[in-house]
Amino acid sequence: MKHVPAIVAVLASLAAPVAAHERAVVFPDTPDGEVILAADLHTHSVFSDGAVWPSIRVEEAHRDGLSVMAVTEHLEYQPHKADIPNPDRNRSYGVAIESLVKAQYRGLLVINGAEVTRDQPYGHINAVFVEDANALLTSDPRDAIEAAHAQGAFVFVNHPDWLPQQPDGVARLSGYQKQLIADGLLQGIEVANGTMDGLSEHALQIALDHNLTVLGNSDIHGLVDWTHDAGHDGRRPMTLVLAADRSEEAFKKALFDGRTVAWYHDQLMGREENVQAVVRSCLSLLPEAFDGKTSVLAVTIKNACPVNFTLQNIGEQTFQNVNDTISIDRNGETKVQVRMSKATDSVALAFDVLNTQIGYRKTLPTTLTADVPPTLSVPSR
Repeated sequence: MKHVPAIVAVLASLAAPVAAHERAVVFPDTPDGEVILAADLHTHSVFSDGAVWPSIRVEEAHRDGLSVMAVTEHLEYQPHKADIPNPDRNRSYGVAIESLVKAQYRGLLVINGAEVTRDQPYGHINAVFVEDANALLTSDPRDAIEAAHAQGAFVFVNHPDWLPQQPDGVARLSGYQKQLIADGLLQGIEVANGTMDGLSEHALQIALDHNLTVLGNSDIHGLVDWTHDAGHDGRRPMTLVLAADRSEEAFKKALFDGRTVAWYHDQLMGREENVQAVVRSCLSLLPEAFDGKTSVLAVTIKNACPVNFTLQNIGEQTFQNVNDTISIDRNGETKVQVRMSKATDSVALAFDVLNTQIGYRKTLPTTLTADVPPTLSVPSR
């Protein structure tokens, strides 16, 4: 199965959902006007070693507010083949598409993919935007990757810090994987993986050193709700893709251009400029009033995103009512009283965003600014 019926392109367009599920994640556009699309590019069903039918994966993606979900069954590892022979490695994707059409979930794009599953030095490698997964079922893993490349697929390394292949838990590339990068056959790497319930700063540094796209994926095998405790506001890992618009073409281009941030356990991981764009889409300042005739200004820090933020004050301004470490709940706000030492028409608060990583053991510095209306000018002493 290589071709998707035309109706699917309509139903699966990335236009904003008509009615979002109550737990769906929503991010505002970036200050530069890019849209932030939530994606999971690593999932499994009973057509490889997962525990659910592909239609459940589609339902879960809809509930989580994903814009894009990839079906990425293991090509070689088929533990259910006695019950599900699976001669067509595209069938899982076909079932997912059928359920998507039946449910008419607008705003969700389901794409075909596959996981090339080998021991080191090859490792586990995903290819998404695949036209025919059967062509990747080869004896030589290099042939599989080249077949994916010929189909225009986006290819990335899965869980490079996976303990069965990296007993010390440190992500590293093999010589084979480095050669794939040099040959233009490998474009990304997971820095967050839900099956491992892990984040890898080493993988992030590999991405920066080798110009790879940063990814966070669930690698889900069981139920998302159970695995990630959705009943208590848990979230699967996701890749936040900063795209020019909501089209499939813009999404794919952003992937290849490295315009991504991995999100898991409230951690935002990626290149500095990408993480900065997400943070500035989330956080804003609202000056409210001076405390009587004092120079202490009440400011609300608003969080428009489903991410809990932890900020460390590193600026010249100090606070009257809180210490230098501030927590802001997802889609919430925190009020701070800022000591304004001099008359000014603006307020600027500098922070280290502690729930971010832009390199090995490196967090994002950011400055939030807002104009102070003339009616709120610093009182004369």
